Amino acid sequence: MSRELLKEENTTVEELLAGAERVGKLAEQEMVEADQNRTVSKNVVNLIKETQISRILLPKKYGGPQVDLKTFAHIIRKVSYHNISAGWLTYLYPLHNSLPSYLPEKGMDEIATSEGLVVDVFAPVGKAERDGDGYRISGKWHFASGVLHSEWIGLGVIMEMPDGIGPEFCMPIMRTSEVEILNNWDTFGLRGSGSNSVVVDNVYVPIERILRLDKVAVEMKRPPFDHYDKDYPFYHKPFFSTFYLGFQNIALGGAKRLLKEFKERTEKRIRLDGTPEKESPRSQRVLAELTMKYKQAELLVDHYIDLLENYDENNPTSAEEFFSIRATAIKHCTEIANRILLTLGGAALSKGDIVEIMTRDILAVATHITALYEDSVADYGKNLFGYETTRNG
Repeated sequence: MSRELLKEENTTVEELLAGAERVGKLAEQEMVEADQNRTVSKNVVNLIKETQISRILLPKKYGGPQVDLKTFAHIIRKVSYHNISAGWLTYLYPLHNSLPSYLPEKGMDEIATSEGLVVDVFAPVGKAERDGDGYRISGKWHFASGVLHSEWIGLGVIMEMPDGIGPEFCMPIMRTSEVEILNNWDTFGLRGSGSNSVVVDNVYVPIERILRLDKVAVEMKRPPFDHYDKDYPFYHKPFFSTFYLGFQNIALGGAKRLLKEFKERTEKRIRLDGTPEKESPRSQRVLAELTMKYKQAELLVDHYIDLLENYDENNPTSAEEFFSIRATAIKHCTEIANRILLTLGGAALSKGDIVEIMTRDILAVATHITALYEDSVADYGKNLFGYETTRNG
């Protein structure tokens, strides 16, 4: 597609943040329904697209309102403050729409100009067989967040490329209409993310739609041609550490909302002896401690972004350090959620209560493979003593 046919958008940061607020409020109104249906509604997804949020990580030539990493983080936090599952998808839809930015230009153009949403699963569990100028892909993948509302899906495969020197980590990107979606997402938390499994049976993918994660995204840190967007926020940075910046921002947005709920409910709470709970040193102490824990998490998350924005190839921050910062911030948020639920008591246990749902959702965020605290500190400790790990971000 010629550049003359591409959209030109002049969306400002303020408009994007206002759009995120709209997405969040709509998703909050539909929170219980989304939890029951195991997916956010088409209304929420359409608003993510209408506000241009789904396009904020496209290269500038496609006309989207390209944003920096800090703006992206604040958009995620704002939606997650209202609904964590919606925040999850507000992170992943624009993030996954960034994947074509590492393809050959023909594949990049085909996907980016379609305006369809991209989802993915990184786990390299599929199989690929060469077929002419492309490959036939087969396999079964789990945790395809938002797949019910997507047009494209990228799936991890270890495969050999024509000019490669052995097996490499790749992600063929195909149309979602070509795969079978198993509507099997039924979990403790993040139920609204609709992270269903998919089955692929001998689907043909042309070579220009095969993302070479190891050779291009990780090693080159840019697309495989020279006239690329030099201002693109993901290029020339550690791919996976940059790609993973949203999880801690999701947790942070939810934790901020839980602190607000705790304060407001405590101000209204009267003990059986007639004592206002806000006068109790117990609740005062809890609010103070958890507010400080939130500030610690916020500083860690902002530090993570600063490390990415000022990344120095000659003095790089290790993948293990990024992992430990990310997981520690999320751990702080889980501790905030758990203690608020336990301090508020049975009044917050009702099914569909925002504290009940958000606590489950934050705990679910902490179970993601990129957020496992015990793994993170084990890897970072090895790194500090000079031992190698297999951590990629």
